[in-house]
Amino acid sequence: MQPEVEKELILKCRSGDPRFYEPLVRAYEGPAMRVAVGMLGHPDDAHDAVQEAFVKVYRSLDRFDVKRSFGPWFFQILRNQCRDMIRSRQARGRMETVDERLEARPADEESGPERALQKSAAGEVLWKGLEKIGAEHREILVLKELEGFRYNDIAEILEIPEGTVASRLFHARRALKDALEAMGISYP
Repeated sequence: MQPEVEKELILKCRSGDPRFYEPLVRAYEGPAMRVAVGMLGHPDDAHDAVQEAFVKVYRSLDRFDVKRSFGPWFFQILRNQCRDMIRSRQARGRMETVDERLEARPADEESGPERALQKSAAGEVLWKGLEKIGAEHREILVLKELEGFRYNDIAEILEIPEGTVASRLFHARRALKDALEAMGISYP
């Protein structure tokens, strides 16, 4: 979504017309769900986190600086919501299956059944590798490698300097490579 369009939608919401929030939700719900699943590992938890993040964002629109980009601000709030959920569920010790997480990703309609099986197997391996690395590494890999955020956006979302993004990505990629190799999977 264009920044000018986002700004106009936010201004209309601020003026008391909540129906203009729906286009923002539609624009960000897919990437938000993927980020939340990447951080939380479970589609149900991710859905709850995304929903709560959208509510928090809506309630805070009057404090949002429209000179800033909406996306990084939203994902920062989503990240904090996911972290809160991780802390609260650690006591529960909730575990999920890889299949449930993969179901949260949209199906690739352009590929045939054989390609879909290959992608599913690769996705399962990736998730198993991501499970074995720390949350900080998993978080930055999801933002960069799965969602394609730019370094400056990641820096804003994670509230770290841009140079730190590069350093964390380097270490996260190495951790994932080590985790995959420990699983007997060669990684280029």
